[in-house]
Amino acid sequence: MKWEELLSLKRHGDTNKRLRKDQDDTRLGFEVDYDRIIFSSAFRSLQDKTQVIPLSKTDFVHNRLTHSLEVSVVGRSIGRLVGKRVLEKRPYLAEHGYQMNDFGTIVAAASLAHDIGNPPFGHSGEKAIGEYFKTGRGKQYQDKLTDKEWQDIIDFEGNANGFSVLTTSREGIEGALRISYATLGAFMKYPKESLPKKPTSRICDKKYGFFQQDKAFFADVAKELGLISNKTGNDIGFERHPLAYLVEAADDICYTIIDFEDGINLGLIQEEYALEYLIKLVKNGIDIKKYHQLTNKEDRVSYLRALAIGSLINDAVKVFMENEDAILSGNFPFSLMDKSQYNAQMNDIIQLSVANVYQCKEVVQKEVVGYRIINTLLDKFCTAYHNKIEGNASSYDVIILKLLPDRFQFQKESVYDQLLHICHFVSLLTDGKALEIYNIIEGNRN
Repeated sequence: MKWEELLSLKRHGDTNKRLRKDQDDTRLGFEVDYDRIIFSSAFRSLQDKTQVIPLSKTDFVHNRLTHSLEVSVVGRSIGRLVGKRVLEKRPYLAEHGYQMNDFGTIVAAASLAHDIGNPPFGHSGEKAIGEYFKTGRGKQYQDKLTDKEWQDIIDFEGNANGFSVLTTSREGIEGALRISYATLGAFMKYPKESLPKKPTSRICDKKYGFFQQDKAFFADVAKELGLISNKTGNDIGFERHPLAYLVEAADDICYTIIDFEDGINLGLIQEEYALEYLIKLVKNGIDIKKYHQLTNKEDRVSYLRALAIGSLINDAVKVFMENEDAILSGNFPFSLMDKSQYNAQMNDIIQLSVANVYQCKEVVQKEVVGYRIINTLLDKFCTAYHNKIEGNASSYDVIILKLLPDRFQFQKESVYDQLLHICHFVSLLTDGKALEIYNIIEGNRN
């Protein structure tokens, strides 16, 4: 892969090539990506979507919005540091007009959007959508879909949904947000379709990155960026865009350290663990005198968190640059943090968070509620929508469909498109809105 292709400024519908050296640096194309994402309704809805604790009323616990902003900040730092090193190694890129901050801006924008397709109620929301079709009443639609279409539905994936949010056209809105192909490439952590599922242990094959409805455009983006194809026959899959590794590293760093911090501030993890576990990441940078001058738990944990993130950023950059040639050749099948000198310490922190935070009673109870809500919404809307298109809608179906927003009040032809249409609607709901519609349907509203 070549950086001058990987950093493409092309957007959906472009007929003329956009050259970096012709860009207005006061309004750079990659910065436009960031702005379009942050002003989008899908991004705004992340303020009421679960990061760790579903439907939490605790003011300092992170939601998907604050998590995405923090990942974006970390991603920008990693991107700039990598950009500086890449430009030093490959000075010809500067002749094309590329600058260090371009790398940071692309990674920041892709990081900002990395969770934009996630359903309500966290990762349990993804599972709930898939389970409705795999084992619930949605199983009745299986024989109406191809194998790959069915896999899209039963293995509903937030990453693929995010690509759809960013790119799928609707009436009057061609190309959705019209994000640059470079930023889309950095966003695409899993550049493959849903089948074959996990064909290898390579990191790019861990999940899938696009629905069948978005296959043609995904392939166009990959071709423009010069991504390396790694599938044969009728299957589509590629090696990662190099900057996708940086987006993933920013996410890994933030959820590892900040979810741990949330657990401590919630009292789910003892403060003593903060020093015991984080000191291994910050021992070379900690000011012990300053640390002991901090008088409350939140400040002490915040200080250690900031130092830990700094250490992990520098290590991610080191790993990337040591393996840049392999990454460009499609021969780096790992995440950056898999090869981090702090990998063992991060895994220890994650295991403690899993035991004490992700599987705590409050989280489990609210995930159960989330499953029930999503199952009910899918059942009512999929049934009503399908019945309407088949000409069998009951009076109740007609009333249910009136709850759909205007942008979802149009018909899809194939059963696959119908089901994905409703899944998309449910996925874009906030936790609170999903609960509100559920209560209306169940007659629980005052």
